[in-house]
Amino acid sequence: MSVTPPFASFDPGDDGSPGRRRSRFAKVPLRLILPNLVTLLALCSGLTGIRMALEGRWEFAVGAVLLAAVLDALDGRVARLLKGTSKFGAELDSLADFVNFGVTPALMLYVWLLDEARSLGWIAALAYAICAALRLARFNAALDDPDKPAWSVHFFTGVPAPAGALTVLMPIYLEFLGVLPHWPELAPPVALYTVCIGFLMISRLPTYSGKKVGTRVRRDLVLPLFVLAVLLVALTVSYPYEMLAIATLAYLASIPFALRSYRAHARADAIGHPLPENSPDEDEDDTLTDDVQPDPSADRKPD
Repeated sequence: MSVTPPFASFDPGDDGSPGRRRSRFAKVPLRLILPNLVTLLALCSGLTGIRMALEGRWEFAVGAVLLAAVLDALDGRVARLLKGTSKFGAELDSLADFVNFGVTPALMLYVWLLDEARSLGWIAALAYAICAALRLARFNAALDDPDKPAWSVHFFTGVPAPAGALTVLMPIYLEFLGVLPHWPELAPPVALYTVCIGFLMISRLPTYSGKKVGTRVRRDLVLPLFVLAVLLVALTVSYPYEMLAIATLAYLASIPFALRSYRAHARADAIGHPLPENSPDEDEDDTLTDDVQPDPSADRKPD
């Protein structure tokens, strides 16, 4: 004897039509899958960093966070290049960023030294992770702000999560460089530094975004950039802690310059005379071949 269920099955969004059911099994373009695969690889790298920290393999732990940051910078560019951006990818990227650059650095620092401060060290790790979550939530909420000026694309509000993760690990770099001894008495200062970086992430301080860096490259700079990129990779592989320490100090030193540049843009925008930036036409000129010259009349303004 068959038993009739008390409630009929219901699938949200399913009107029962055969066409709607067939759409569930429609093929997804590869251009939508590749950016999410890069994000998942970054998440795997961040989680592996936690494992390496628990095993005391700090070189691999730091390298895992660095690799996650590189992949995080690539997934958005891959999505825009392939025109594969999606709401799902944006949500996945945000969740992966919280794990990679919020949870992983906090646990690494706690396992490394903050546990010597006991509850104080754990509170500092929690504060940093919470600041990373708030930073990402604010960034996602600000994406749909229609009132942002065009020049604001060159700045972040606060330190972004990947930069915050690599910056907060500065004490580990210094220990392996022989600058900072591994003393339990240094746990409270490291905890204070961790909280300070967390507050920089949720602060209103403008920082350089670098989103437009590399979108257009002058023809005469292509080969030097190739050489520079190879040198940077080789130096980072050969001298990881030295390069990470230098990059961290340079990034922190750039914040006052970003603040000054931001205020200059804001003042110019307030008086109705925005600072000049490269126009799309000028950017396109850089991609012209040697035997094609731009039209001289293109830069002329109408009378």
